Amino acid sequence: MKPMLIAMPVFLLTIAIEAWIARRKGRAVYDIADAVTSLQLGVLQQLMGMFLVGAAWVGIYLAVYKGFRAAELPVDSAWVWLLALIAYDFCAYWAHRLDHEVNILWASHVVHHSSEYYNLSTALRQSSTTLFLHWVFYIPLAVIGIPPAVFFTVSLINLLYQYWVHTELVGKLGWLDRVLVTPSNHRVHHGQNDYCIDRNYGGMLILWDRLFGTFAEEREGEKIVYGIRKPLRSFDPVWGNLHTFAALWRESVSASGWRAKLGVWLAPPAGWAVERDSGFDAAGFTRHASPVSSRLRWYVAAHYLLTTLFLMHLMSVFRELTLVSQGFYALVIVAGVQSMAALNEGRSWAFRGEQLRLLVLAAAFAAAPDWFGFVAPDGMKPLVVVLLLGSAAWLERDDMRSPAGVAA
Repeated sequence: MKPMLIAMPVFLLTIAIEAWIARRKGRAVYDIADAVTSLQLGVLQQLMGMFLVGAAWVGIYLAVYKGFRAAELPVDSAWVWLLALIAYDFCAYWAHRLDHEVNILWASHVVHHSSEYYNLSTALRQSSTTLFLHWVFYIPLAVIGIPPAVFFTVSLINLLYQYWVHTELVGKLGWLDRVLVTPSNHRVHHGQNDYCIDRNYGGMLILWDRLFGTFAEEREGEKIVYGIRKPLRSFDPVWGNLHTFAALWRESVSASGWRAKLGVWLAPPAGWAVERDSGFDAAGFTRHASPVSSRLRWYVAAHYLLTTLFLMHLMSVFRELTLVSQGFYALVIVAGVQSMAALNEGRSWAFRGEQLRLLVLAAAFAAAPDWFGFVAPDGMKPLVVVLLLGSAAWLERDDMRSPAGVAA
């Protein structure tokens, strides 16, 4: 968790810088509701990793390494680290490729593609369910003897590398585009345009795509339209994780016979093979937009920061808390995530629900002797309570409740 605690403030700072540069250049790179949804999906993914997936994945790798490794490779050898970095990226290529070719894997991975914008916040739009199945692709590295410390370090390097390529503000980079995954290469991967579908799966090296015939170069004269052909059209991060699973479940229930039912989950994503040369109309595409006012969207963005502070605090004290406290703190965070989603979507109950959440938070923070181990310094408690109650009162303003006006 420690590397992510360091990375999270860096992510938020670089997102703010990218948004500022884009605004200065007059580029419509960000939408507040979309970006907050991406960031909240990242929050849910981190929670899932803390409670279940991360620990299970570490345990599986260690068990296979201890029981089935073919060799004991030295941790302090440079060639082992280089081998691990390249081998991990090779496995990641095939895991990513199959994410796009098998429905049950796509149902998880679709989360990352569901944004209709392409920016640094999109990199954090991650699925909470991916590692339930992804771990199997990396077991060969344990078998060949990649030490766990080396494996988990290169996996983090691979993951963090992929953050910076999610931007429209960096153009083509010459020879680097031929070797590495760059913003230009990865923009293609996120596109709905016909030539973009099922292309450029590489994590760090684009060489795998060139080798296995899945590479496509970004076209100068054709604007890339981001997102998925069956759009999410929601700012709810929980539904963002579940919507394709729900569609596959309905389809499998209606299918006749167990082979057909199983085939629904193992087949390529419905429609994609047919639509490869469908003549996708980029000019006719319309992005999904939040129906609420600009002021309310900024309110949601501000309270996302509170959610992030809660998450970072939970990550820092997670092992010191009881299971009950861990679960309760996670529920506090998820309640904030869902309340922000309801506000972004203009749900009829969202304002009262958010005000109730703020009142409960204020009462809990005021009454509790500490906040999950955090003892507030003198003067902080009343300040936090005033801010929370002030936020609840602020939601009563007419300009907060008005329909969407000027786009944020």
